[in-house]
Amino acid sequence: MFRREVKELHDLVMRNLRAQGLETPLLQKRLIDAWPVVAGPTVARYTQDVVIRNQTLYVKLLSPALRAELSMRRQELVQQLNAAVQSQVIADIRFH
Repeated sequence: MFRREVKELHDLVMRNLRAQGLETPLLQKRLIDAWPVVAGPTVARYTQDVVIRNQTLYVKLLSPALRAELSMRRQELVQQLNAAVQSQVIADIRFH
């Protein structure tokens, strides 16, 4: 009798995406989509633009007071966003 190697579909899909170089862009897109959920609806309302460059999330905010408050919570937000996508996608957040 032969033994079958059973693998989860998620692992197979992620391996295929990694081989094609698409894993990182997919994780970045998921992280950007997680911003309104992690930051909350009030912050999302004042967010104009969110982009990732060189493992840094750049967030353009319309409120200077909110920018100052979120700057103090920067490391907490980095951890929550990475946890939301279950991967180390960003290392820092910059608010402007």
